[in-house]
Amino acid sequence: MARRCQITGKRPLVGNRVSHAQNKTKMRQLPNLQRKRIWVPELSAFVRVRLSARALRSIAKVGFVPFCKKNGIDPQSFVR
Repeated sequence: MARRCQITGKRPLVGNRVSHAQNKTKMRQLPNLQRKRIWVPELSAFVRVRLSARALRSIAKVGFVPFCKKNGIDPQSFVR
């Protein structure tokens, strides 16, 4: 499974780690992904998602269905 937020699409970033001597080596910054099971009252079902911590905070504030609609994703696609 790819290291990608299912709702926001957040992915790993690639950059250079630069030492004091200006030696550059490639590095990856991975998103803070969490696997969660969320109760959605509008769908009257649990959904299992893999999302970033930032998306999880937004869902707690706004709600799962409005946040999915804002990001152009059908919330019904997460119901098993």
